Amino acid sequence: MMGDIVLALGLVLILEGLAYALAPSLIVRMLEILRALPETAVRQIGLLAALAGLALLWFAQAMGL
Repeated sequence: MMGDIVLALGLVLILEGLAYALAPSLIVRMLEILRALPETAVRQIGLLAALAGLALLWFAQAMGL
């Protein structure tokens, strides 16, 4: 269980790091767009992303991956 958590965190850090390394201007533009959105919209986006991740994990576990 703990190994899976460390693996997942490592994968997140790899993807985040690649985004910043390969497309820093895109990250800056995305942050500017997020800054312009109302706080409730940003919160909803975060909640939807978390739910999508949870659904993906549930699906992977159900498939035996």
